[in-house]
Amino acid sequence: VNLVESGGGLVQPGGSLTLSCTASGIMFEFYRTGWYRQAPGKERELVAAITREGTTTYKDSVRSRFTISRNNGANVLLLQMNSLQREDTAVYYCFARGPSHYTDFDGYWGRGTQVTVSS
Repeated sequence: VNLVESGGGLVQPGGSLTLSCTASGIMFEFYRTGWYRQAPGKERELVAAITREGTTTYKDSVRSRFTISRNNGANVLLLQMNSLQREDTAVYYCFARGPSHYTDFDGYWGRGTQVTVSS
């Protein structure tokens, strides 16, 4: 199983980015999937997740600005990020958690993509 994130980069405050995560070896539609992020010196935190049934959850601070979605046909997980703030600067990781995984952290993870919000 291999998860690969893309779409990170440098963006000015107020800007937008769309992160993508592609998978080989699994089909996202059969997993709880989502995005965590980790800023320097901070713990990894859940940003957004989507269940197999399509139910979404968000970190409160991103709820009105980020949208998680899943393209089952292309087997791609997306995170549309709008109105980015400096506090959103972090490495963003996608994950996929199956029924045999006790927690998100026991699931499959990508290597991360850097998002930097700066003027």
